[in-house]
Amino acid sequence: MTLLRLDGVSVRFGERAVVDEVDLEVAEHETVCVLGPSGSGKSTLLRVVAGLQPVSAGRVSLGGADQAGVAVHRRGVGLMFQDHQLFPHRDVGGNVAFGLRMRGAGRGSYEARVAELLELVGLPGAQDRAVASLSGGEQQRVALARALAPSPRLLMLDEPLGQLDRGLRERLVAELRQLFARLGTTVLAVTHDQGEAFALADRVVVMRDGRIAQAGSPLEVWQRPASEFVARFLGFENVVPAVVTGTAAGTPWGEVPVPEGSPEGEQRLLIRPAGVVLCAAGLRCEVVSRTFRGTHVALLLRPEAGPLLEAECGLEGAPAAGDRVAVSFTPSEVVLLPADPGRDQGRDQGQDSRQDPGQGRGD
Repeated sequence: MTLLRLDGVSVRFGERAVVDEVDLEVAEHETVCVLGPSGSGKSTLLRVVAGLQPVSAGRVSLGGADQAGVAVHRRGVGLMFQDHQLFPHRDVGGNVAFGLRMRGAGRGSYEARVAELLELVGLPGAQDRAVASLSGGEQQRVALARALAPSPRLLMLDEPLGQLDRGLRERLVAELRQLFARLGTTVLAVTHDQGEAFALADRVVVMRDGRIAQAGSPLEVWQRPASEFVARFLGFENVVPAVVTGTAAGTPWGEVPVPEGSPEGEQRLLIRPAGVVLCAAGLRCEVVSRTFRGTHVALLLRPEAGPLLEAECGLEGAPAAGDRVAVSFTPSEVVLLPADPGRDQGRDQGQDSRQDPGQGRGD
């Protein structure tokens, strides 16, 4: 059942459309993450749902009820910001209980709720601790407990883990997903961090210039980007013009196999790094750099022809910068991208925006 529905929602500042005719649905108990670069409209969209930003056009519905004219505090939503916005003069318990007290809950009833929430977010017995004594991760947990305290029908997160270090962020993302599943919470989150969104969400929405560029499950968006913009936003750089004939495509890197049934003619072609495979004979390349990624090594290659290539290989026997290698391409990792009229025209000629490191050949 749909809890949140946006129909043709637009927000304009003068002549500029920050959010432009957005249609979006969020089902009950679903976690949806909105991704996009700065200025894409994702945070404005969140403010619209919360009632903090009026719409220029369109409709926002919660539980089937139009929210036009409904005050922020009457929408039944919880909002958690990147900078926590905790009250420094209140202890942890006072911060978590704030929303309950504003709703008139008696002390005896909200003390049990505060204790329950602090247990849920991994801070049992922290009611009397001063906010200033908490680490960044602990403050994030308190902010989450405060947002959950009034049992909102929709929880909204604005860059919730943006100020935390990578290790803590990854750990909290896993904990949040488990917590939301256990509570049955409906979540709408915005972030610029692809890893965070893909780990947390049931569905990912990628925004560009105020519009939705693609929406789908994390696996769908990752495996089949809807445009060159989405592919590059996700970090894929192996994108070139191609001419497809049958099961092969002519590219600046030579002939590349493509999946059966691929559309023929002039296309844009993406090869994910996992599909650039080191082999005994193939396209000759020089290793420009290599980067250890934990489970694999990321390689930047300079082919004999065409722009730089990103590749991946196993840890065992990974080539060093300056080595000469050969690569072939795996068709299952090749994606034909729909036309993207907003792409950089320089890239239409097979140009690559990455700076060639030239002489810099260190690991």
